[in-house]
Amino acid sequence: MRIVFFGSSHGAPEGSRRCSSILVDVNGLRYFIDMGTQAIEQLVNRGIDVESVKAIFVTHMHGDHTDGLISFVDLCSWYYKQANPCICLPGDIKRSTAVMKEWIACNGVAMRDFEFRHVDDGFVYCDENIKITAFRTEHTDQSFSYLLEAEGKRVYFSGDLSFLGEPTDEAPDVPLDEFEKGFDLAILELAHFSAVDKYYTLLKNKNNIKTICINHYSKFRIASGYELCNLLPEQKIIFATDGLEIEL
Repeated sequence: MRIVFFGSSHGAPEGSRRCSSILVDVNGLRYFIDMGTQAIEQLVNRGIDVESVKAIFVTHMHGDHTDGLISFVDLCSWYYKQANPCICLPGDIKRSTAVMKEWIACNGVAMRDFEFRHVDDGFVYCDENIKITAFRTEHTDQSFSYLLEAEGKRVYFSGDLSFLGEPTDEAPDVPLDEFEKGFDLAILELAHFSAVDKYYTLLKNKNNIKTICINHYSKFRIASGYELCNLLPEQKIIFATDGLEIEL
C-alpha cells in the first residue's frame, strides 16, 4: 500500500501546500480520501490512469476537502469515460449531486450516472483490495474519520476534528476502541487546536501505533506539533508535505 499526499494544507492553500487530498494505492488501484485540489491534473502529471480510481471518500463537505470533486466528475463525464469511481459523501446526497449536475450542465455536459453512496457511522465500502469504516466526528453535523484496512495494514485518517472547545479524556473525538487496537499509520489533522491538548493523552504509551503523520496543519499550530514530538520522543511522528509518499 502506498499513501501519497496530493494536498496537505489546512482550510486554504499555504505556500507549496494545496488543500486536502490523499491518494491511496493498493495493487495498482487508487482511492482518494478527500479531493480539495485538482486531482486529475496530479494523476496525469504522475502518469497514473484516471480510470484506475476505484472510490473517493469525503470526510466532510467543506470546500478545502471537496473543491476538486466537481472538476473530477466533470472530466470523467465527458473525457475519461471509462472511469467509474464510487463516490462516498456525507450529508444530503440528493442535494450534493443536484448541485454537481447543474454546475456541470453549465458547461453543456451531462453528468454520467456515477455511484454516489451516503456515508454514515460504520461500514462504508469494501472491494477485493480494501475495507473502509467511518466514524462520526464533531467537526460538523456530518463529518467523519475513516479507517482503511488493506493488505493486513490499518490506516486511520482523522479528517477534521472538533471546532469548539478542547477535548477531554472522555470525549477526544476519535474512535478510542480503534486506537487501542493500534494502527500502522495514523494521519491526524492539526488546524483547529493544540497538538499537545488534543493528542498527548491519546497517544502517550501507544506503542501499537507505528507511525503518526501530522497533516492539514496551519502555521499557527505547527509549533504545538513540534512540542508533541518532544513530549513523545519514543513515537515516530512525521509532518505531511505535498508529494510525501508513505509505503506500508
